[in-house]
Amino acid sequence: MSLANQKFGKSGLELPSLFFGATSLGNLFREVPDADKSEIVEAWSNCGLRPFVIDSAGKYGAGLSLEVIGRELNRLDIPEDQAIVSNKLGWRREPLKGKEPTFEPGAWFGLKHDAVQDISYDGILRCWEEGNALLGGRAAQLVSVHDPDEYLDAATDAQDRDRRFEDLVQAYSALRELKHAGKVAAVGVGAKNWTAIEELSHHCEFDWVMFANSFTVMRHPKPLSDFMHNLASKGAAIINSALFQGGFLLGGDFFDYRRVDPSDPQDHERLQWRDSLVRVCKEFQCSPFEVGVAFGKAHPAVTAIALSSSRAERVQDHVHAMSVELAGDVWQRMREFGMLEDYVDFV
Repeated sequence: MSLANQKFGKSGLELPSLFFGATSLGNLFREVPDADKSEIVEAWSNCGLRPFVIDSAGKYGAGLSLEVIGRELNRLDIPEDQAIVSNKLGWRREPLKGKEPTFEPGAWFGLKHDAVQDISYDGILRCWEEGNALLGGRAAQLVSVHDPDEYLDAATDAQDRDRRFEDLVQAYSALRELKHAGKVAAVGVGAKNWTAIEELSHHCEFDWVMFANSFTVMRHPKPLSDFMHNLASKGAAIINSALFQGGFLLGGDFFDYRRVDPSDPQDHERLQWRDSLVRVCKEFQCSPFEVGVAFGKAHPAVTAIALSSSRAERVQDHVHAMSVELAGDVWQRMREFGMLEDYVDFV
């Protein structure tokens, strides 16, 4: 996968194959000092990519991530066409009534606001308007409905789920109208449960699709691979994100935004898998980060990957990792350890 700009689905945009995730600007897993956030955005600006793409959401720190992006891009006086913002919509700010926000408890720190879902035709427009305001007057060019899977999973019964599904369809109707009016460049979807995206794809047209925690070196089901091929054949761009299971594969204490419990049998098995990955990396003198990136970008249907960091000095490492090609022996050893599914032939 080349870092050279390429056509991004049916959007008309030409974008690089590396997007910068902005969860750390919203204080995911820890409170990041403002000075560090400024350095992160400046590092993105200086990474050599033009335009560079920032992936954010109203959910990230209850809008804090968007606020920081707008503030820093305006401070650096970066033109809008040189810094493309993707805003995953569906969450709006609410007053913080307790000690911590009610969405994804234990994952976000140091917030002054809470966030609530607002998914419907009118709701998604409210989220879009609020997002642009938080961006300091900038307009997100890539928009989507965030976490439609969670919205559907919250249904109380079948009738409620049908209502929620219709809310999603109507939200996409609103986003399509924004695109037809020239107010956004491309409409997509982002979710952790890829089957929700598949269900929606029969009712909504996507210019791009973002999979999170779904297609990684640790978890890469063949039905998802087949679905990715299908999307690409229809002209949709595919962004692969959250390649490390919420930082778990890099040694973190969270697996998909949930703290790992070593006494839990499933978590114990995951810890053993991570130990095997570390052994392979030591044998072939590579890192879990390089393995995760190499696998995440290798699928032929993937257009771009999104990488996040809470440290500015790692941004250039992210750019460099896009050009690292691992020896086939790495993948062969992982096959010997049963770490890759049988169908995988693209690494």
